[in-house]
Amino acid sequence: MTATMHTYNQFPIEIVDGHDFHLIDQNNKAYVDLTSGIGVCNLGYSNQQITAAVTKQVGKVWHISNLYPNTLAEAVAEDLCPDGYQAFFCNSGTEANEAAIKLAHKSTSKEEILAFDYGFHGRTLGSLSVTGYPHIQEGFQPLMPAVDLLAYNDPAALAAITENTAAVMLEVIQGEGGINVGDQDWLLQVQKKCQETGTLLIIDEVQSGMGRTGYRFAYEQFGLEPDIITVAKGLANGLPVGALLAKNAVAAHFQPGDHGTTFGGNKVVMASAKEVLAQLNPAFLAEVRTKGDWLFETLHEELDSLPAVEEVTGTGLMVGIHLAETVPVGHVISLLHRQGILTLSARGNTLRLLPPLIIDQATLAESVAAIKKVIADLSA
Repeated sequence: MTATMHTYNQFPIEIVDGHDFHLIDQNNKAYVDLTSGIGVCNLGYSNQQITAAVTKQVGKVWHISNLYPNTLAEAVAEDLCPDGYQAFFCNSGTEANEAAIKLAHKSTSKEEILAFDYGFHGRTLGSLSVTGYPHIQEGFQPLMPAVDLLAYNDPAALAAITENTAAVMLEVIQGEGGINVGDQDWLLQVQKKCQETGTLLIIDEVQSGMGRTGYRFAYEQFGLEPDIITVAKGLANGLPVGALLAKNAVAAHFQPGDHGTTFGGNKVVMASAKEVLAQLNPAFLAEVRTKGDWLFETLHEELDSLPAVEEVTGTGLMVGIHLAETVPVGHVISLLHRQGILTLSARGNTLRLLPPLIIDQATLAESVAAIKKVIADLSA
C-alpha cells in the first residue's frame, strides 16, 4: 500500500537522472529513451538553453495571477500562434481540449460535437466524452450529452456533419489510438464539410505537435487550416503546460469570466516554452523530417520480413509498430528494458516510439536492431 492512488500500472524502474536522450534509474542503469515522457521532453534532458532560461526566471518570480499583464506569456503566444490566431494558456492537453469544447459551444450556440473512435482527448468529463475508448469511459456515466463518435478515416462519417454540429474534433495522427495517420483526402473533405455547414474544426495536436512529425503542427503537412488547435506535451519540454489556439473571430467569443485558470501562463513554464519554440526553427524541423524518413525506411527494411510485424505507421518521429497478437507488446517492452531501451505501447498491440527529437541516427539504428531481435526471438 502506498499513499498515492493506484491509477497507473508502473514498471519497476524509477528514473532519477538523465542527459540528452538517455535516462538513468535508481540502480544507475542507463537507458536509451524512445518515449520522451510520452512525447513531452522533445529536446531531451540536458538542454542548456532551456535550463538557463528556467533558472533565470526561478531567480525572479515564479507565479503571478492572470489579473496582471504577462509579457512573457504574450511573447510565447506570438511565437506559437499561426497568423490570425490567439492563445489561451492552461496546464495540460486535457485542459486545452476542455477549453476548446467550451469555446465551440459558446461561439456557435450549438450543442453537437463529433469525434472519432480511438481518438484520445483526455480523461476529465468533457474530454473523456469525446475520447473514443468505451473501456475507459466505463464507470463514469453520464458523460457529456450530444457527442457522437464516428469511424476514423471513413468517408461515411462526412454525412454526420450538419448545420447542427458545433465542432468536429480529431487528431490528424491518432497517438494513443495506435499511430493511425489520417488520410489527406479524407481530412480535406472533413474540413470542407465543416466549412459548408458552419462547423468548427478542432485539431488536437497534444501529442503530434511541437516538432514531433517535423512540423510545428502535424496538420501543416495535410494542407489544413483548423479553427481551433490544442497543444501541450512538448511545448515546455517537461514543465506542465497546455494551450488553446483559436482563430481571432472564434477567440473573440471568450470574454472575461467565460474561462479561466490559476496557473496557466506561469512565468517559469513560459520561460521554458519560449526557449523551446526558439529551437523549433525551420532547420531543426527539417532535420527531424530527415531523421524520420530515414527511420521509417530502416524500420521497413529491418522489420517487414518479420511475420510478427503487421504494419509500421506514423510520420516523423512518431512511430507505431503493429504486432501480431502472438507477440504481446507488453512482453516486448519488458525485454527491451533489459536491453536498456524504453518504449511505449498503444492500442491494438502496437509498440510506440516517441524518441526525443534530438536523438542521433546511430542510436536509432542500434535501437531498431534491438527491437528487431526481441520481436524475432519472441516469434521463434
